[in-house]
Amino acid sequence: MERMARVTTALTGRTMFCHLDAPANAISVCRDAAQVVVAGRNIFKIYSMEEDHFVEKLNLRVGRKPSLNFSCADVVWHQMDDNLLATAATNGVVVTWNLGKPSRNKQDQLFTEHKRTVNKVCFHPTEVYMLLSGSQDGYMKCFDLRKKDSVSTFSGQSESVRDVQFSIRDYFTFAATFENGNVQLWDIRRPDRCERMFTAHNGPVFCCDWHPEDRGWLATGGRDKMVKVWDMNTNRAKEIYCVQTIASVARVKWRPERKYHIGTCSMMVDHNIYVWDVRRPFIPFATFEEHKDVTTGIIWRHMHDPSFLLSGSKDSTLYQHIFRDARRPIDRANPEGLCYGLFGDLAFAAKESLISSSSSHDSNRKPYDRRHPIFFLRRPDPTEQFENISSGLSVFEAGGGDMGWFVATAERYALAGRPLAELCDHNANVARDLNRWQVAQTWTMLRIIYCSPGTVPPANPNHSLGKSGTSLPLLNSFNLKELPSGIVGESRLEHSKGDSRADSILMDPAAINNDENEETEGSDVPADYLLGDVEGDEDELYMMDQEQPHTEEQEYVLPQEGFPLRHEIMDNPSALDHLQEKADSPHVSGNEAETVSLTPVESFSLISISHALYENRLPSDFFSPTVRDMLCFYAEQGDVQMAASVLIVLGDRIRKEIDEQTQEHWFTSYIDLLQRFKLWNVSNQVIKLSTCSSINCLNQASTTLHVNCSNCKRPMSNKGWICDRCRQCASMCAVCHHVVKGLFVWCQGCCHGGHLQHIMNWMQNNCYCPAGCGHVCEYS
Repeated sequence: MERMARVTTALTGRTMFCHLDAPANAISVCRDAAQVVVAGRNIFKIYSMEEDHFVEKLNLRVGRKPSLNFSCADVVWHQMDDNLLATAATNGVVVTWNLGKPSRNKQDQLFTEHKRTVNKVCFHPTEVYMLLSGSQDGYMKCFDLRKKDSVSTFSGQSESVRDVQFSIRDYFTFAATFENGNVQLWDIRRPDRCERMFTAHNGPVFCCDWHPEDRGWLATGGRDKMVKVWDMNTNRAKEIYCVQTIASVARVKWRPERKYHIGTCSMMVDHNIYVWDVRRPFIPFATFEEHKDVTTGIIWRHMHDPSFLLSGSKDSTLYQHIFRDARRPIDRANPEGLCYGLFGDLAFAAKESLISSSSSHDSNRKPYDRRHPIFFLRRPDPTEQFENISSGLSVFEAGGGDMGWFVATAERYALAGRPLAELCDHNANVARDLNRWQVAQTWTMLRIIYCSPGTVPPANPNHSLGKSGTSLPLLNSFNLKELPSGIVGESRLEHSKGDSRADSILMDPAAINNDENEETEGSDVPADYLLGDVEGDEDELYMMDQEQPHTEEQEYVLPQEGFPLRHEIMDNPSALDHLQEKADSPHVSGNEAETVSLTPVESFSLISISHALYENRLPSDFFSPTVRDMLCFYAEQGDVQMAASVLIVLGDRIRKEIDEQTQEHWFTSYIDLLQRFKLWNVSNQVIKLSTCSSINCLNQASTTLHVNCSNCKRPMSNKGWICDRCRQCASMCAVCHHVVKGLFVWCQGCCHGGHLQHIMNWMQNNCYCPAGCGHVCEYS
């Protein structure tokens, strides 16, 4: 292979790409920035970078039966020897490649000491023959390429090593990141223990990179979607910058010649490459949006040129990005901002020109029931690197914006542990005590809808139906004493059989059982509407016989009045006279006359009881759309507390009516408010009782307990309560000197403690630590 010539002039080129044979897992560039190597499960090639295109130079996958040694998870090109490459194979083998070999197969050495996949390989920046690897088996190994076996093995006491990087400035130091969120610093001369360890992220740390100029800066990226910059020059690692991204961070690379710029790509979801200025972590400095799938590898083309960035992706493309072609999100950012404060204050930020112009127009405008806005003008900083936009911030203070009702409601609401009726009544009383009458009425209506028996007391308790003995609440409709006198009188005049006919229909139970009654002569109303005490199954009373319909059902005609006639008839007796004249007319038959005459009475009575005989109340599901609209109303009004509380109390009764995304939004908003008010217990209760699975898991993730040994003050491992360094048990009681099993209390000043009861008894008569360290212990 041709020997690569060193670049003595500035790099030139344009944004370009080439299609690969397979997705790439990693890329690396040679020292003179003229060639790039692309490695993946099914690709291992070297490309030359010309002025406007890529040219394939060498395919390292040779042989008829390619082995797993060619399946690469990572690749690195030595920065001191242009012919030396190293790859991390997915079968746990570390392979070195010598491009100076005359044969087609450039494979040089194989190191098979790792038991699982090797995630990362790294050459020492100044030592030609030193190679470091990190594996899924939790071990890091240092190889001397002049020897067949590794010279040092480092155990991280963790599941897997995700990245290893030699320090550029410190000859003997390297950093390693782990899946448990820890970062360790090691000295290659001391493989027995790490020099420093700290927890950097909540979750796996996928990548790290040392700053090329500042020897103490280490950047890390993890699954928690954060990029953090740590200052390692102090005794304890200090986080100095933090950038929040939108997806898990897979790669981080400092930009050459730019102290505060760092490039990142994501492990999933987001396909773009971002360059951040860590001093402004809220918006990227530049973005590259060419890739159509996840970016798997990024590297700056030359260590002293900040304009060229190379990237490989799962979309089987290799790109060279030119910085002048990058998108600048700040150019498309909205220059206005609006935010509500915790107590209802409203802050509005905009360009100074807009603020000043609006202020001039506000001089003649009458203020509302709010104070005049307070203005803050940001003075320009000449040393700032970003585009300087003069902005103004106006704050509108809320009039009477006391949020005490929110805190009191959250603390006093009952969401579980009682019957639904008691929960609704309790919450209604809480709202009523806080003068929130609409909310109290809503809780009361919810109790009526979902818990109320829905029956009306009967007029005569001696009347019952069938076997069940259920009180008949409908006899009031048939009590002649309660009917208007005009209706009763006219109805009796219309009956050819006199008062006995009306009484037999309305009051006499024997008349109903009489076979000669012929289902109420002259009336088309079906005989299924029966009243009084009857013998037989109550199902026969409530259920209509659908198999044997009434013979005259086809001729049934609804009365003209669809609702019970009340005082309108009393105020207009001419209508009854008209019915009398119609009944006496020779053109109307006897049956029709009785139909006409009975219509007012029967429409008043039978229609009023027809629904109740079948079902004395509407099912709660009938009101579900109304309850759903009510919850949406409260949420739109900003009272997300009511919406979330009702969701928890009603549970499955209303959950199916509201989509999962809306429920999650309500719960997230309510939990955020609770945490801003520091109502941690209420927030945890809402998370636990929520109806969304995505909310329930919030208190099951990102919960870490860091424990240090009370003897040597070193962090404890995850394998038990025995310190790995001093071999002492961390949970020894300072009073009884036995291992604590159960509740353990300790002083945050001296780290000594023990059984809760023992410490309480000791502190009643003493103020000093029972361990004899001389510390004045304080317990809350």
